[in-house]
Amino acid sequence: MIFNNIKKTIRLFLNKNKEPYLSLYNILGFYPDDISLYEQAFIHRSISSSQNGRRNNERLEFLGDAVLDAVIADIVYIHFPTKKEGFLTNTRSKIVQRESLNSIALALGIDKKVASKRYASTHQKYLYGNALEALIGAIYLDRGYSMCRQFVETKIIDKHISLDELASHEVNFKSRLLEWSQKQKLHIEFELVETVADEDGFPVFHSSVSLEGTPLGIGIGYTKKESQQIAAKTVLKKMQKDNDLKQMIENLKQRRIMESFTED
Repeated sequence: MIFNNIKKTIRLFLNKNKEPYLSLYNILGFYPDDISLYEQAFIHRSISSSQNGRRNNERLEFLGDAVLDAVIADIVYIHFPTKKEGFLTNTRSKIVQRESLNSIALALGIDKKVASKRYASTHQKYLYGNALEALIGAIYLDRGYSMCRQFVETKIIDKHISLDELASHEVNFKSRLLEWSQKQKLHIEFELVETVADEDGFPVFHSSVSLEGTPLGIGIGYTKKESQQIAAKTVLKKMQKDNDLKQMIENLKQRRIMESFTED
């Protein structure tokens, strides 16, 4: 392994086009094998159609999102050996929420690597956090799960997150979703769908979230509150990524505006 790393370093410094590798090393802590994956991770869809058919980072973002969830679950599970599932789920959610990933991406300097049209960074609030997820997807394809875990642990957790402090702060996803609905003048409803027993006989709660009567997500937990929190977190995340949902929300807002004019 060490010999291979030395060979890669020597080959790199003999390469005339070594700058991209060096700048990525500053972010990653290692040199990439397939640099094209990392270049793709930084291409926002706002310019992909004008870049000679180059693919954007959306597929890598999808993959990185799933890999990041698994890595954080792995790290949190080991760090809190006596905590229950609900606590672990909430702690993971705090780490992977959009605001956290975006601020970490800025701290890593990912904003300097992302290629996008100017309007994209203005209108897409979490562009850099999404690029961070795409970067993790690229690491996974290039170097595998273990390198992803090393990157997340050394470059994200160790430098930017205190797990113990983070776990002590409660993030109320339900309140956040309700506050959003009040600002948008749209009706959000939480409903207990069913209660079932797990294999040990403990009750498990299934709660749904609806927007103006349309179901958006389900949360499952060992308390009603936990199931609602998980459902709200799912919906908030979906609002950032699901273009169909974004369009539906925009249509509902426009309908509300038209109804207000009619009432006047």
